[in-house]
Amino acid sequence: MAASVTMGIENALQLASTLDLPAGSCTFEENTCGFDSVFEFLPWILNEEGHYIYVDTSFAKQGEKAVLLSPDLQAEEWSCLRLVYQIATSSGSPSDPSRLNLYMRFEDESFDRLLWSAKNPSDSWLIASLDLQNTSKKFKILIAGVLGHGNTSSIALFEIKMTTGYCIECDFEENHLCGFVNHWNPNVNWFVGGGNMRNSQSALPQDHTFKSELGHYMYVDSVYIKHFQEVAQLISPMTTAPMSGCLSFYYQLQQRNGNIFSVYTRDAAGLYEEIWKAGDPGNAVWNLAEVEFSAPYPKEVIFEVAFNGPKGGYVALDDISFSPVHCQNQTERPFSALEASCNFEEDLCNFYQDKEGSGWTRVKVKPNMYRAGDHTSGLGYFLLANTKLTSQPGYIGRLYGPSLRGNLQYCLRFYYAISGFLKMSDTLAVYIFEENHVVQDKIWSVLESPRGVWMQAEITFRKPMPTKVVFMSLCKSLWDCGLVALDDITIELGSCWSPEKLLPPPGECTFEQDECVFTQERRNRSSWQRRRGETPTSYTGPKGDHTTGVGYYMYIEASHLVYGQKARLLSGPLRGVTGKHCLTFFYHMYGAGTGLLNVYLKKEGDSEESLLWRRRGEQSISWLRALIEYSCERQHQIIFEAIRGVSVRSDIAIDDIKFQAGSCAEMEDKSQQSSGYSEDLNEIEY
Repeated sequence: MAASVTMGIENALQLASTLDLPAGSCTFEENTCGFDSVFEFLPWILNEEGHYIYVDTSFAKQGEKAVLLSPDLQAEEWSCLRLVYQIATSSGSPSDPSRLNLYMRFEDESFDRLLWSAKNPSDSWLIASLDLQNTSKKFKILIAGVLGHGNTSSIALFEIKMTTGYCIECDFEENHLCGFVNHWNPNVNWFVGGGNMRNSQSALPQDHTFKSELGHYMYVDSVYIKHFQEVAQLISPMTTAPMSGCLSFYYQLQQRNGNIFSVYTRDAAGLYEEIWKAGDPGNAVWNLAEVEFSAPYPKEVIFEVAFNGPKGGYVALDDISFSPVHCQNQTERPFSALEASCNFEEDLCNFYQDKEGSGWTRVKVKPNMYRAGDHTSGLGYFLLANTKLTSQPGYIGRLYGPSLRGNLQYCLRFYYAISGFLKMSDTLAVYIFEENHVVQDKIWSVLESPRGVWMQAEITFRKPMPTKVVFMSLCKSLWDCGLVALDDITIELGSCWSPEKLLPPPGECTFEQDECVFTQERRNRSSWQRRRGETPTSYTGPKGDHTTGVGYYMYIEASHLVYGQKARLLSGPLRGVTGKHCLTFFYHMYGAGTGLLNVYLKKEGDSEESLLWRRRGEQSISWLRALIEYSCERQHQIIFEAIRGVSVRSDIAIDDIKFQAGSCAEMEDKSQQSSGYSEDLNEIEY
């Protein structure tokens, strides 16, 4: 980045310390502004000369943690949280680097929400910008620094600032430029203009904010251009929360024919999309531009100027702002993931079939030892294409989804289970139907799959025209037909594999990467085991996990235990809060000798444990959902206890554990409540 863009962070922040800082902000000049080190961990040290707080290996060991907790905060309007920080380490790339994590702690939740994480070391201060959606709930900001390997590892915080507004907004009056960065080019760059800056040979304007020489703006000048089509880019912070509305800014152009001024968006995968290009403004004054901006998933805004030569003049930019109200010419309805998804508990939602016939039937199967239930709860509805009942070979059952706007990236997820076919290839396929051209493009099909297991499919797609997703089940001949089941279809904006989705969901554990925050009283062959695929013993245990069908779950291997032996899995400490909690998880208890699965609550300081939920004996060949509602105002743990039954056919498994604030009824929509909600809900207060 140009020196004029990066300069002065320290001076600007020292100057800001003399002003009244907003709640949730601190420049760490003389104190920590109500931010406190959490007693159970290492303290953050205030530098004697001010300017920052730090933790390093001069007084701490690798793996030790320092936690900083803010006072109570509120964000009744959309806010932007900016963190100026540095992670430093000795030379080389340590295998276990230091890490800085930022969490939100809501007053009614027993767990913390991870918003942001960084581990890359740097030689200078970096700026992280995080959008905080407006909420009526009180919360705290928690910043945790974990020291990695290295003799000189350190983590420092220079400034925390929480302000009302969006992180992509900027008037360029603060020297850290709201987290905007210039993409360095040897010949052409964005610079800070206004004030006492005199870096250009061009006659530059006064800024738009103050309309005087006191204010600042960004500009790019062609005077040093050496090649045709030299490009300068000014890049906004990446959005971190979904937003849609009107992006506006003021700009000036000099010698319009010598430059091209455009605005692009870029997602985390590097995909560019042009959303605006300057026309001829007519005269060299500040011009207002308004453009529709939609960021349902993380995006950057890039202000790009391309010059045709050294006489291309200059482009100036100021007062970037955003409003959740659409620009005046906006008429299209925003995309709704809820309208594009379905779990089939009440009906087909916005999906429909061919008029020629019904290839798909909405069914509810009572699960037993030989027949699996639905994926949503094990007790609800799903779609079934029974190709054996069709009268003609080559029959295709088509299921159409709702219409989707063109030129957007979508992530399609669904669960399917197939049985009865000799050859599984192409028994289920997904097509994209382009409405304007009546073209069908196959984007996915079954190759091979474990039979009778709910499997997850994920597909990312993008088409320029309005489209519909079409599910097709096919029976190629009367001699090779079977059953195709479909459930829990979701369509969301963005890529299924985008980096921001790698952060673990708050309060959840799918056991895909590890055991999350769960621990065991002992760890040996008789403990809970993390596994994928079938269990070793026949006629007991699941064939696959609940999350994807091919992922991991936790289970007890009954052949390693004796009758009545216990295995206990303990959650990490959960904060006590007022109000109700809802714990959901999926359990699998299949096998003639199955024992017990118990869930206990253990409050801090108590030797006794309270039973929240229990199941005894064989339940189903399916994964079943459990919902447990409880209240606890003290720090506590949840304990999953499995007890081995009378024979080796008593494997017990759990998966997809989720803690939520509020009652279970609030977490479930009406369709989920009709799918056996009352059969497996325990409500207990302590």
